[in-house]
Amino acid sequence: MTAVKRTLFFLSIFISFIQSVFAQASNEATSGTKATIEPRYLYNLPTAGVLRRGAYAVEGWFFAGGGAMSTVSVGLAERFTFGISYGAGNLIGSGNPNWNPLPGVMARYRLIDEELQAPAVTIGFESQGRGNFISGIDRYERKSPGFFVAATKNFEFLGFLSLTGGMNYSLERKDDGGLNFYIGAEKTIGREVSVYAQYDFGLNDNKPQALGDGNGFLDIGVRVSLGVGLMIELNLTNINDNFKNIPAVSRSVRLEYVGAF
Repeated sequence: MTAVKRTLFFLSIFISFIQSVFAQASNEATSGTKATIEPRYLYNLPTAGVLRRGAYAVEGWFFAGGGAMSTVSVGLAERFTFGISYGAGNLIGSGNPNWNPLPGVMARYRLIDEELQAPAVTIGFESQGRGNFISGIDRYERKSPGFFVAATKNFEFLGFLSLTGGMNYSLERKDDGGLNFYIGAEKTIGREVSVYAQYDFGLNDNKPQALGDGNGFLDIGVRVSLGVGLMIELNLTNINDNFKNIPAVSRSVRLEYVGAF
């Protein structure tokens, strides 16, 4: 795919995002106590959330170094969600964009629905990482989840509190690999706002040749529903400075529109 074709592809996804927002008003939301759609991620790692059948999500990610990425996900069945993403580093700014080598794909299936005494459990695969793609070691700054299983349990506590635990096996293994684990929580604050925290143990990113320094990654963020299905998410990631040669705290923004066919 040439640079021009890649740019046109990315712009077509972004234009679709804008058209979706203004084409119709949506009552869907993924943050706050009035949320009707389950959050599907903490920061870069999955929860057990899926889109219900007929729902779709269009996302725009903007990250350090002028990077941007578009994602489209669809609930193809009540328990099955599929998505595709594509983006580049240095897309905003001067110089040539650093396009991701391949589109990212995501597929997830809800094995077990949440019950009073048991969490929801979802299995899946995702090849899309976060941040810039580093071609020399064939990985994203934050590795893609790869194969994963995630369990999420919701509690009523001054609104809602969601706890997630999961394990994943990324296929980005040139510098380090193996099974990894993560935990996280999301807490609603009023009708439109949620905050989250994620701890990625980084067991697949801690060898001497890897980017990680062996202490895991701590990430936090806030999600705000803007109405008509639109949400904005502000992220502070790697706040415990676990990268060897990358600045400690990374800031990113995610815009999401959720609608239904």
